[in-house]
Amino acid sequence: MRDDRAMQGAVETEVKIPVADVAEIAQRLRVAGFKPSVERLLEINTLYDDINRGLRANGSILRLRKAGQTSVLTWKARGTTGPHKTREELETNVGSVEVLHRILAELGFSPVFRYEKYRSEFKHPRYQDGVVTVDETPIGSYLELEGPGDWIDETARQLGFSAKDYILDSYGALYAADCARRGVQPANMVFASHQEGLSRQR
Repeated sequence: MRDDRAMQGAVETEVKIPVADVAEIAQRLRVAGFKPSVERLLEINTLYDDINRGLRANGSILRLRKAGQTSVLTWKARGTTGPHKTREELETNVGSVEVLHRILAELGFSPVFRYEKYRSEFKHPRYQDGVVTVDETPIGSYLELEGPGDWIDETARQLGFSAKDYILDSYGALYAADCARRGVQPANMVFASHQEGLSRQR
């Protein structure tokens, strides 16, 4: 969800679309009238769960996202799927990541998955209810459209896509599928240079 308020609760509606060329997509967005609202920034996302993986079992997530100097804690309910993915979510800005981690640990939650992406955000001056993000991840690049369902479909059409291009899976699910295709054991979806740093920290 867009991190434009200190605390918010809403119903999130979104889709992902795989893209091969980030520069080409950025050009399509400019032609369609979209303007950059957040420049390309590294996001570090950490999912938390309890020892029994209770959150995963009921389809919800608890995520800490760090992007630049901003950290946001988000809870998402189990999603409903149709042409788009829709789910309730609550989020709030975090002052101290270290203190939050300690609080979550005391409540029985620990990190279970980390994933990274470089994200750029675009908005259209006439349509403030929707946002387009371009995510560059270790398993490929994705266009993410978030907003009202009719806005998603119309924006996808303007950019040369249709509902058959939509992906409703989470990045965790996409990463697991990618690992299965490559025959490797899933770990964290991080860029290679960052994975080396994680290995040294263990």
